[in-house]
Amino acid sequence: MGFSMQWICLTVLSCLLCMGGEVRCDCTEERIQIAGGHYTFTKQLNKDSMLIYQCPDDYYPYPHLTRMCQPDGSWRPPPKRFPPQKCKVVECPDPNVLQNGNVSPFLERYFVHNETTYECYSGYTLKGSTKRVCLPNGKWSGSTPICSRDTAENNCADPGIPAGTSRTGDIFGIDNTVKYSCIGNLLLVGSEERLCQENGQWTGIEPTCYYRHTYDTSLEVSESFGSAIRDSLTILEPSDETQLGRKIRIPKHGTLNIYIGVDISESIEQAEVDKAINAITVLISKISSFSVTPNYEIVFFSSEVFEVVKILDFLDKDIKPKNMLDEMKKFKVDDKNTGTDLNLLFKTFLERMSIMKQRVGDKNFEEHRHVLMVFTDGAYNMGGSPDRTVQKIKNMVYLDPTGQKKNESRDEYLDIYIFGVGKDILDTELMPLTAGKDGKHYFRMKDITNLNETFDEIIDEEEVKGLCGLHKEYEAVENAVRKKYPWSAFIRVEREKPSNCIGSLVTSKFILTAAHCFKFGDLAEHVKVEIGDGGISELVEEFKLHPNYNNTAKENKGVKEFYDYDVALIQLKNDVKISNIARPICIPCTIATSNALQLVGASTCRQQEEILLKNHLERLNFLTKRGNTVALKEAHAKLGGNRGDCIRHALEAPGITTANVSEVVTDNFICTGGRTPFRDHIACHGDSGGAVFKNYERRTIQVALVSWGNEDLCGSGGGVIESGEKSRDFHINLFRVIPFLKSILGKEDQTDYTPLEFLPN
Repeated sequence: MGFSMQWICLTVLSCLLCMGGEVRCDCTEERIQIAGGHYTFTKQLNKDSMLIYQCPDDYYPYPHLTRMCQPDGSWRPPPKRFPPQKCKVVECPDPNVLQNGNVSPFLERYFVHNETTYECYSGYTLKGSTKRVCLPNGKWSGSTPICSRDTAENNCADPGIPAGTSRTGDIFGIDNTVKYSCIGNLLLVGSEERLCQENGQWTGIEPTCYYRHTYDTSLEVSESFGSAIRDSLTILEPSDETQLGRKIRIPKHGTLNIYIGVDISESIEQAEVDKAINAITVLISKISSFSVTPNYEIVFFSSEVFEVVKILDFLDKDIKPKNMLDEMKKFKVDDKNTGTDLNLLFKTFLERMSIMKQRVGDKNFEEHRHVLMVFTDGAYNMGGSPDRTVQKIKNMVYLDPTGQKKNESRDEYLDIYIFGVGKDILDTELMPLTAGKDGKHYFRMKDITNLNETFDEIIDEEEVKGLCGLHKEYEAVENAVRKKYPWSAFIRVEREKPSNCIGSLVTSKFILTAAHCFKFGDLAEHVKVEIGDGGISELVEEFKLHPNYNNTAKENKGVKEFYDYDVALIQLKNDVKISNIARPICIPCTIATSNALQLVGASTCRQQEEILLKNHLERLNFLTKRGNTVALKEAHAKLGGNRGDCIRHALEAPGITTANVSEVVTDNFICTGGRTPFRDHIACHGDSGGAVFKNYERRTIQVALVSWGNEDLCGSGGGVIESGEKSRDFHINLFRVIPFLKSILGKEDQTDYTPLEFLPN
């Protein structure tokens, strides 16, 4: 421009240093203001500081989302008077692309909270949403409206024209294609071209047109992975099931390799890094609850890569999930992470895959499935484009040594998911890096706060329906109680004086509860069971009490009510449909529980008991129900040397006149309650029969069931009540009643239900 270095040093008043031909200046706040919003800095006004614009809900920063402070004290991009920086109202793509129908109201532009309705011409049928609302994330609620007319020559249904797109191709026969593009400067996410297949389905996924301010919510990410979670903000009709994406499958055979890369460069805020780490922690924890053990490569990257978890270590060592999570927690982001080399990340993944292939052999490597997850904004400024490296990764998985594709099914062996995070995402650089058969693999995240919920949903559980004890651990989700306690059952016995109890689903056909919930004369038709969706709809075939249960057995010994062997099983007429809101709990001495405890090789009941009840003071939980509210209670089992002092308080129960505590409390009971060393919760009348359980690595295992107590502190109200100094509860230890459970649940000489596999005696 003709300016000398000396002139710059004299005229730029904010310069801190000028020597050796280098100008180093602070940026200023001149002309960076935003009308209707505010801004923050990552490093104040220093070099490499990012200015981040913030706007109220329903608005976005325009024309720029961020600016970067340059070494010469200027902002990039530079502030300009025209157009001025301001907060603009969120806009949605134009819906007036509907063929053979009308959109109302007809507007030139559509903004957040605008509502549209759709109507087809005579002779055409409307599929999709009849009403849609422009949402704060720049998308329309519901599903794409389509006005179609079924004809014999159409093998596939009309795929529609999503808002903001144009389509070429109006013939929907086998092998016909349709192509999409976005109107204006919008970004197309999804399938640009779709092919009508012989099975009547279109390849790929429905495209969507994004503005720069458009983003995917965490719950939308869950949906695209095929989750049942619905975004509560969208409210409206569920999506067409044919549009759902595919989940990560946990293979029963073969090996699953998971590669995770997290961008920690300066363009990514620390808060975003922390959220990504939290989400990864949930993902690893969730997968660890399954019977498979994937190999992991976890890398943080900027101008260099930091291998926190090395996948090659899994070939030589027994790596525990807890150890991986501990390593992640130890990692601290360095403030000096200047530059971003995204290509180096993919090169690292490629190198690890190559070494693994060499180590396990070509044949075994063919059975390896690879999932790559990358969190970045795509703003790489070092190492060049990663496109060629990604292509090499694809070739390694897809091609044989001659360079030919092995077969079409190889597409299922590689998934590359890109999560665009940060304030200014370079979509066009990132979208080509994705890989996978159908399903959405690119996600534009404004805020990944709830991504942990997303990752808790993306695992395909269809192949692991039989796994006991799986559950969710999040409060802020729909059906939270059912997902946290999917095995819980609520029982009502109808009689002159009805009684309520709690039980646990132990197989799809059986509920475990307390024997004293039933009285002489009760019939199966008197018993109502509530489980799953909350409707009292489970019909009871019969109920069976432990043959040794006899409530009056010791009346002549000073024990008015005797609760030894207080256990019963309710057999349902129909199998409960297993899902994330209705799933069996794990019970002791079964092979399923050994798998949940990750016991290798032949295992025993004693091993399980030593893991679950290993301490002399073991924390346990049970449930209580008051009205429609279900709450968690906590108590501590007094075992070993602590047991004697706990059970002696049984003699203070009403109706007990004996001085011999062993007449009241047998070895079949676990004792909880009291205030020392912890103040336990106490059981109430409606809690009887409920599971007393522990959570172990995201699996719930029942160790006992609520039987009786020596003191009634609840009155008629129930709920979460704290124990008194002498109040005690006594729970049936399931390890002591295994023969009864096995005689029914493990019965093989019948065809009414699938028996549980119990461990050998």
